[in-house]
Amino acid sequence: MSDKTASNRMWGGRFAAGPSAVMEAINASIGFDRKLYAQDIRGSLAHAAMLAETGIITAEDAARIADGLKAILAEIEAGDFVFEPRLEDIHMNVEARLAALIGPAAGRLHTARSRNDQVALDFRMWVRDELQRTAGALRGLIEVFLARAEEHAATVMPGFTHLQSAQPVTFGHHLMAYVEMFGRDLSRVEAALERLDECPLGAAALAGTGFAIDRHRTAAALGFREPTRNSIDTVSDRDFALDFLSAASICATHLSRLAEEIVVWSTPQFGFVRLSDAFSTGSSIMPQKKNPDAAELIRAKTGRVNGHLVALLTVMKGLPLAYSKDMQEDKEAVFDAAETLDLMLAAMTGMVGDLTVDKAAMKRAAGAGFATATDLADWLVREAGLPFREAHHVTGRAVALAEERGRPLDRLALADLQAIHPAITDDVFSVLSVASSVRSRTSYGGTAPSEVRRQIRGWRKRLKRDARRAKGR
Repeated sequence: MSDKTASNRMWGGRFAAGPSAVMEAINASIGFDRKLYAQDIRGSLAHAAMLAETGIITAEDAARIADGLKAILAEIEAGDFVFEPRLEDIHMNVEARLAALIGPAAGRLHTARSRNDQVALDFRMWVRDELQRTAGALRGLIEVFLARAEEHAATVMPGFTHLQSAQPVTFGHHLMAYVEMFGRDLSRVEAALERLDECPLGAAALAGTGFAIDRHRTAAALGFREPTRNSIDTVSDRDFALDFLSAASICATHLSRLAEEIVVWSTPQFGFVRLSDAFSTGSSIMPQKKNPDAAELIRAKTGRVNGHLVALLTVMKGLPLAYSKDMQEDKEAVFDAAETLDLMLAAMTGMVGDLTVDKAAMKRAAGAGFATATDLADWLVREAGLPFREAHHVTGRAVALAEERGRPLDRLALADLQAIHPAITDDVFSVLSVASSVRSRTSYGGTAPSEVRRQIRGWRKRLKRDARRAKGR
């Protein structure tokens, strides 16, 4: 049998001639969908077992199929399997090898299924595995942030709006902002896992099958909550891949924002943090340089992940139901985004875990730019009874005076402040220091060290509760 004839066997008897070399090249996906080998074999094992249990194939054929599939899995994992581009994809490569190993019984495996529901199953299981890995990586990152936030619950730093000094906060509070962001990322991943927990196998090409299969059995065997409910939607659906890319893109955006702050904080002009040698590089010409390359690459790779989301949305936007070959373009985007996000999460976890914080530099910067001006305005409202707009005006005059004298607000003389407004008393100095400002922000979710520590405790309880729930699934 010629190679051309062999490559044509999967299409049946309609086609007299084989595909051209160009058609083979554009049609083949084995170069990337070989990543699905473990899921493909696992799905086939469950399908064969169900076919035997329902009497569609014999127990002897099912046993031969299972033995052959396990042998193929061992060959692939040992690096001994030869992938053939002429066989298009992982499914046909496995099926052809199975036929070579066990003979005609291999042909019974594809009873009551299609490559359409087969690839939907394989890809869904792969995405499920990756979402579970991402959830674990996010929990690890959050744990590192909680540890660093607890360490720096009382470390003061400037809080910024418009990258201008606004109000003093604590570094622990700032880190906890990222805990909230990554916590939402984790919830998106968990929601995506919940949505994809339906088994596509049994939808066949698009209309289901006339064989008396047991879809609930295969769903349970493959760890799904239930089978999908509409065969057309089943083979058309790539929402689970879009869910993954959407969650990955938002998470990558959060990582990029943090990376940008690390780049800024590590400059000599800020000097808030120092990165370890493990996450920095030097310059080929300037020996004094220590470049935050890991952070910069995280920032850049975000565009790559975001691009994959846009690419798959664009592939899917004009497709009629049910399956179209366009959907072969779904996998490379997801595979690359997953690999990229895994690396970004690992790099950020390591970088934050061992960066050195310069508390003195943060404290100096926290008092710059008259950061306690809002505290003065609040004091005038609370203690002197001024309307806030008037208090704002009075505070503005005090800031102008402090700027003219070249000193912070808490170093102005009481007489100078009383010349601006006679209701100001000596008690005002209790709120004008950076430390007192931070301690006073005790509202729920505020920057006071006591509140930061309370939020840390709450997050640790949540992570333990989520871990127990995940273990019970």
